[in-house]
Amino acid sequence: MRDTRVTNIEYRGVLAWLFNARMPQLVQTMRREAVNEYRTLVCDLDAPMEPAFEREVARTLNRGGNYDLIPAETLMPTMMERFGLAPEDFSDQEANSLSELTTVCNKCPAVGRCWKAMRADAGWEKCRGFCPNADAFELKSLAITD
Repeated sequence: MRDTRVTNIEYRGVLAWLFNARMPQLVQTMRREAVNEYRTLVCDLDAPMEPAFEREVARTLNRGGNYDLIPAETLMPTMMERFGLAPEDFSDQEANSLSELTTVCNKCPAVGRCWKAMRADAGWEKCRGFCPNADAFELKSLAITD
């Protein structure tokens, strides 16, 4: 006779699969029903998260979930730090440049990827691969170090 009992390992595997399978619904439900808490969580780049939840939040941000956070407020200061910059490094005469960088950041198609990278403390080398402001940040960083 075949043993049909479910082992503890199999049971945990099924639970993990169910948890991951329901993650999109969980994130969308939080976005609708716990708006402020969700936004607070997403804007806190140091908040601990389950990997599946983090992945789904990033997917949501990439699909236009930008109203959950304002990229230029949450991500751009941290991205600038990666390049050794701060908003104060831009003079009054460069206000237009900073404004343009802010606009580009807020319209970025890689918000989810950036969000995950900032949460993971990715260095500027990795960020250069997806950040549309990377060249400008790099040039500004070189200008203030010279």
